Amino acid sequence: MPARSGAQFSRRMGQKKQQPARAGQPHSSSDAAQAPAEQPHSSSEAAQAPCPREPCLGPPTTPGPCRSIYFSSPKGHLTRLGLEFFDQPAVPLARAFLGQVLVRRLPNGTELRGRIVETEAYLGPEDEAAHSRGGRQTPRNRGMFMKPGTLYVYIIYGMYFCMNISSQGDGACVLLRALEPLEGLETMRQLRSTLRKGTASRVLKDRELCSGPSKLCQALAINKSFDQRDLAQDEAVWLERGPLEPSEPAVVAAARVGVGHAGEWARKPLRFYVRGSPWVSVVDRVAEQDTQA
Repeated sequence: MPARSGAQFSRRMGQKKQQPARAGQPHSSSDAAQAPAEQPHSSSEAAQAPCPREPCLGPPTTPGPCRSIYFSSPKGHLTRLGLEFFDQPAVPLARAFLGQVLVRRLPNGTELRGRIVETEAYLGPEDEAAHSRGGRQTPRNRGMFMKPGTLYVYIIYGMYFCMNISSQGDGACVLLRALEPLEGLETMRQLRSTLRKGTASRVLKDRELCSGPSKLCQALAINKSFDQRDLAQDEAVWLERGPLEPSEPAVVAAARVGVGHAGEWARKPLRFYVRGSPWVSVVDRVAEQDTQA
């Protein structure tokens, strides 16, 4: 199905109240007692949650950035994106994220980079798949109602983390679903292998490092302590402008994953990904045909 504009899906995409984000300040421990474990926006994959403390790794071992076959990769790192980038409705923001580079600086100075290849838009109170459906506000989802660019990190099943960025519109945000790993792959592999559950002895392939919302949080050591941080100003995580955004025909608009409980909202094409990217978590062949048509 071809992508439709955010205006067709939301009539309440007004400017958010400019509540300041709190760098590095997690929710209080009372949050867990105020609500049951949060259901995911989407839950196509599972991964063991990291400890809320920063990972303890050795000296920086970050290799040079890898060259992408889907985007050009000029030398050097590019411009950090600020509030003006995040200050747009969820649907155009979800599309704009594709091709941008998420950066995570670990305490030992190692920088991890991954290019965003898959996102989902959540449109706020009217969206039955959103945590803010019906205008619900809790200490847990407060980040969704804060200024654009604020992180909303939530835990699912008591052990997995998912990372969202608030957009224009109260209760609206974008979920990051998958990255193309570019820099620090061995550190990502170490973090995933240490934190994931089950077949920890198997060496993960590059395409398995960040191919899902909880996987990318593991690979970048993102946990609940990042909730409500400002992606435009934080020193440990930020977004850099990618060298080249994918062309419109390369962007697939598909139904979101794991939101079957949301009625008609489960079928709306609010997931966006780069066609042909092996790092995408879930490929929708029917949507690809519709988008191409």
